[in-house]
Amino acid sequence: MLPFDDRTFLMLQGPHGPFFRQLGEMLRSAGARVLRVGFNRGDEAFWFRAPGFHRFNGDADRWADWVAALMAEHAVTDLVLYGDCRPIHAQAIREARYLGITVHIFEEGYLRPYWVTYERDGSNGHSRLMDTSVAQMRAALAASEIDQPDAPARWGDMRQHVFYGALYHFLVLFGGRAYRNFVPHRGMSVMQEFELYLKRLLAMPLHRIQRAIETRKVRRGGFPYHLVLLQLEHDSSFRNHSGFASQTEFIDLVMAGFAEGAPAHHHLVLKAHPLEDGRAHIARTIREAIARHGLRGRVHFLRGGKLAPLLAQARSAVTVNSTAGQQVLWHGLPLKIFGRAVYDKPEFVAQQPLPEFFAAPRRPDTRAYRDYRHYLLETSQVPGGFYSARGRRALLRQVVDMMLAPEDPYDALPAGNAAPRQQLRLVG
Repeated sequence: MLPFDDRTFLMLQGPHGPFFRQLGEMLRSAGARVLRVGFNRGDEAFWFRAPGFHRFNGDADRWADWVAALMAEHAVTDLVLYGDCRPIHAQAIREARYLGITVHIFEEGYLRPYWVTYERDGSNGHSRLMDTSVAQMRAALAASEIDQPDAPARWGDMRQHVFYGALYHFLVLFGGRAYRNFVPHRGMSVMQEFELYLKRLLAMPLHRIQRAIETRKVRRGGFPYHLVLLQLEHDSSFRNHSGFASQTEFIDLVMAGFAEGAPAHHHLVLKAHPLEDGRAHIARTIREAIARHGLRGRVHFLRGGKLAPLLAQARSAVTVNSTAGQQVLWHGLPLKIFGRAVYDKPEFVAQQPLPEFFAAPRRPDTRAYRDYRHYLLETSQVPGGFYSARGRRALLRQVVDMMLAPEDPYDALPAGNAAPRQQLRLVG
């Protein structure tokens, strides 16, 4: 492994908020050099005048050559980014691999809300977990003889997440001409993104009341129900790791399978993602699908909210590849998925056709899932969060040493070099 003062970290776009700036400060304090590329005023503002900032304001077709030249000029050894699917990140990863640069990827926790995901080379459908069997995970755990850790205290990131998202898009919107060529990766204008975040922030109190009313109807309805865990249509996992072009396609598929296979007295509960902002018109899509499949009176739509109380009484759950599927499996409920997911293992994800699944869903092998979960907690899942101050403190205490380590998290465990998770959690 290179001495820390021979390491140069290049950071691209990170989570909204100050996490990447604080991460850069910690890496510099360890002796490494840190550079940051900004693509808009939001990136620049959250870097807050820290050293090493480089502004990219060129056309998209210049980006790959520009970042390759920057890597070569500064002898970059490590590339750091949030998610690996947005075009600027995917292109930078290709250039980094060609140059032999280590790629560090942050993502929302596979076992959220208490953890953050840290991996190398790829995440979600590109993760090493996709090709790692439960048997291989059990072998690594057996060699380490580590007890499964408990969940840390809740970080409470949702309000901060929405706030930083709104602030980021406000800064981008009024960023002036310095970044005149910036194009958002989600296919909407900056103004549209900002308006959606602002509306979401202002509507939170009303949505909280609506959720409470609808959730109470479901929990007190006295009927068996199956959960449908919806995702953000613009989320990278949905767009890049599934065969669906829209939520409409997925919702119609689920409704058709439910109408064909579920017992007549069963109900369907569709739960929106907590950050759903209305761009996908989900409520209208659901109403149309209800009429099309003859399911009037048997379908309920919840605008986000907590999942655990719903899981406590559900018969099964269906999703494309939401990380919330992990909570379903933790509760021992049958789960059917339709996309690439790190938890798509035959031991605990149903292989039945959808109508058959709704008629008689098969339960997962909960022992296998607990071993899988234990493996994640000792490798890529790091206690903490991106958005709250407390969550960032807990995350930084551990993840910097993981980034500076010679092995990636999945190799560190069998090598006996995994970080002491439980000790760190006590001081979080």
